[in-house]
Amino acid sequence: MAANDALMEKVRALPEQPGVYVYYNAAGKVIYVGKAVNLRRRVASYFNRDHDTLKTSRLVANIADLEYHLVNTENDALILENSLIKRHKPHYNILLKDDKSYPWICVTNEAYPRVFLTHNYVKRLGKYYGPYTNRTSARTVLKLITDLYPIRSCKLTITPKSQLTARLCLEYHLKRCRGCCVKGMISEEEYNGYIDQIKQILGGHTSQLLAFLRGEMTKLAEQLKFEQAHALKMIYQQVEKYQSRSSVVSQTVGTIDVFGAVENDNDVFVNYLHISDGVIVSSYNLHYKRSLDEDLPEVVAHAMLEVAEKFDVRFKGVVVETAPNYVADDTFFIIPKRGDKRKLLDISLKNANGQLADYLNNLEKFNPEQRTMKTLKRLQQDFSLTELPRHIECFDNSNTQGSNPVASCVVFRNAKPSKADYRHFIIKESDGHDDYAKMREVVIRRYSRLVEEGGELPQLIVVDGGKGQLNAAVEALESINLRGKIAVIGIAKRLEEIYFPGDSFPLYIDKNSESLRVIQHLRDEAHRFGITHHRKRRGKSQTASQLDQIKGVGEKTRTALLSHFKSVKRIREASLEELTAAIGQSKAQLVYDFFAVGERK
Repeated sequence: MAANDALMEKVRALPEQPGVYVYYNAAGKVIYVGKAVNLRRRVASYFNRDHDTLKTSRLVANIADLEYHLVNTENDALILENSLIKRHKPHYNILLKDDKSYPWICVTNEAYPRVFLTHNYVKRLGKYYGPYTNRTSARTVLKLITDLYPIRSCKLTITPKSQLTARLCLEYHLKRCRGCCVKGMISEEEYNGYIDQIKQILGGHTSQLLAFLRGEMTKLAEQLKFEQAHALKMIYQQVEKYQSRSSVVSQTVGTIDVFGAVENDNDVFVNYLHISDGVIVSSYNLHYKRSLDEDLPEVVAHAMLEVAEKFDVRFKGVVVETAPNYVADDTFFIIPKRGDKRKLLDISLKNANGQLADYLNNLEKFNPEQRTMKTLKRLQQDFSLTELPRHIECFDNSNTQGSNPVASCVVFRNAKPSKADYRHFIIKESDGHDDYAKMREVVIRRYSRLVEEGGELPQLIVVDGGKGQLNAAVEALESINLRGKIAVIGIAKRLEEIYFPGDSFPLYIDKNSESLRVIQHLRDEAHRFGITHHRKRRGKSQTASQLDQIKGVGEKTRTALLSHFKSVKRIREASLEELTAAIGQSKAQLVYDFFAVGERK
């Protein structure tokens, strides 16, 4: 079942960033929540193919609308996806209805603390680190800790009295534990020293953990313990694959609300995030049209009142960029410059910017001329042109060691290819090895003819090459009295430098610039168009040169051979009987003997 046009417009406008997408049915109910490293590519895959399973086909048939939430990483998307599924319980998320939570590593607050992996967060038991979005990653960290520190794994309640009667277990004899359950084996102070180091590792960032591992590997290598060093290297490589602490989840953040806002003229886009126990559980977007000159903090205050009414929320700690004049006495504002709260504010701002980008894209879709004018004005500004470059032409030379030299000219109108106006040139006068002479020849031929026929001249000429090719094009324009009437630039391949006539220093344009993308598209089209034509000519000339050497075989016979066998290679490999069936016995013998002699040589 085909998706409606409005929905497909939303799909095409999705950003190519990590995030979570939410599908709604016609009744406005959430039916599916998914995550993606690339939102646009993943969501589009639902609509641009036939699906093998009935479940997925039914899901696609029921999608009436979608929304998305941007995050920093795939791990962040996992956390947010899990929270949204628990909240909405979508019909098609069957495999995730077991209410599975992500694992934590707990360091207990008892005497001789334990360190273990758990899915249950019980705050009174101790300090928790995580959650870990990948169970393998959590186990890797736990294995690292147990390999480095001889801490206990048993669940015994250790007291001075129990230490008098306890017996050492197998873990002690395997040197995995110092026997803390038995009095006198290890003091509580020494044991807690291990725990302090473990907490330091668990509470640090990945870079700190990796630095610690590198140090341990170096020590082992210096002690000539190469096998242990290699084992630690394996753990090091596994640790590199994960992040020990998510930017979405942080135990230190607790429960808090975040508002990020961006503006464009009279439009303000606000994103609201609700964080519960360090996890994003809600994301909501608002769009305001300013009627007066309200500043961003004032608009955020309006958004807070609307969210409070809609979700029945009472705000306490609120993270913002600039504090509004909010009247609630029990609300305080946090303006973070760094740390976990700043990361959460950045995520909220990213979502608000995503909504702004969607809005601008929709405006451009409803008014394509607006997007075109924006691109043309940027080209005019970047290249200091006197008029809008609505008509641009680009030239490229193609040849193989001087043989079959050709050139191509591609034409863009309103920043888009106009393939009906593309032209090929077979080099007639210039030496096939002289690229500058070839450029002069094709530019003169192209624009002399346009002038004679009263054709439209371009506002900009792009030459594929550096200063030498550009100077050749300028000389050609000067020879036909067009210098100064058409702007001309050269683009060099190595660093995408833009050269201007008379200027020895190139211009370097931002790699993400729309202007550079248009010029690169022109250059690539000219190269593709020229190479295709050159290959065809080269193939024809090579084929003709071989068959032309056979005495007694004329054009009619050559045509019949190529028509029947399709290539010279097949003609060469054909038996005498096959050749006779195609062109007769006498001609077949000539062809067969010609290639047979060639093979003997």
